[in-house]
Amino acid sequence: MTIVLDAMGSDDCPLPEIMGAIQAAKDFNEKIILVGNQEQLSKLLSEYNGQDLPIEIVHASQAITMDDKAVDGVKNKPDSSMAVGLELVKNQQANAFVTAGNTGAAMFTALRKLGRMQNVLRPGLTTVFPHISGKCIVLDIGANVECRPEFLLQFGLLGSEYAKTALNIDSPRVGILSNGEEDSKGTPLVKESFKLLQNSQLNFIGNVESKEIFEGKVDVVVTDGFTGNVLIKTSEAVAGMIIKVLKEEFMASMRTKIGALLAKPAFSALKAMMDPAEIGAAPLLGVDGLVFIGHGRSDAKAIYGALRNAHQLGKTNLLENLEHSIAAQIEVQKE
Repeated sequence: MTIVLDAMGSDDCPLPEIMGAIQAAKDFNEKIILVGNQEQLSKLLSEYNGQDLPIEIVHASQAITMDDKAVDGVKNKPDSSMAVGLELVKNQQANAFVTAGNTGAAMFTALRKLGRMQNVLRPGLTTVFPHISGKCIVLDIGANVECRPEFLLQFGLLGSEYAKTALNIDSPRVGILSNGEEDSKGTPLVKESFKLLQNSQLNFIGNVESKEIFEGKVDVVVTDGFTGNVLIKTSEAVAGMIIKVLKEEFMASMRTKIGALLAKPAFSALKAMMDPAEIGAAPLLGVDGLVFIGHGRSDAKAIYGALRNAHQLGKTNLLENLEHSIAAQIEVQKE
């Protein structure tokens, strides 16, 4: 198992990438390839005592920033850390690619280097979303702002296979995010997508409201990238606010500090459940390779989580199962 890490992706790169890679290399004992400015990376790797670990550095003379427009950045920077890293996956020198860089640029580069899986219309950016009784899959969360009903059908297929692999759910319940449970609710996109999903091979349970995601009533939620991105970022902000308010209240007096000490295990469990760094990066399902995209603000913990996610999924048959699911749905539609 070899994982490529874009070392020039995060807002604070390359330090979070270096520290996350060092920890991952120690824990997994798998080869990690850092792609970026070789001189800078070599210096940091030596400073943090990572030179004797299974970590290799591959030089890239350019880096795509968050300020770069996706298409322009990719075209104007052909030797970017993203391009060089994904070329390694394309040439089968690595099994997976991880970046905390520009999402649009990562998707565009992945499509140029790896291409789509056979019969896939548009890849979907996916995340594992915590709820009251476990986790569910949400996609798309930002790769496709504008979608067609056929895209959402395929997101359901891709998400269902991912839930089987990542969450060990035999028959994932698939729902489409809407403003009401009734099939008459939703935008034209939701209504048309509902019909396609209803006639698919999926375990489709209909429309779901956002509250039902938190209640654990659905395993896979499909939506367009704009709505999904708002859902995820709003949820993360609310979770962060809750943690911050609880911390402030617990530190308000000696009495509450004692209560905080007693409640520390429960508080730690809540914080871990709500922490996006635990997942680290979301897989871009539908491209012909394992590609994971994380937050630009990723710290070392998030980079480590992303590498762990790539390490775990890289040992499964996820890509083959995704292709089989799409092909099977096409056969159903022909009938």
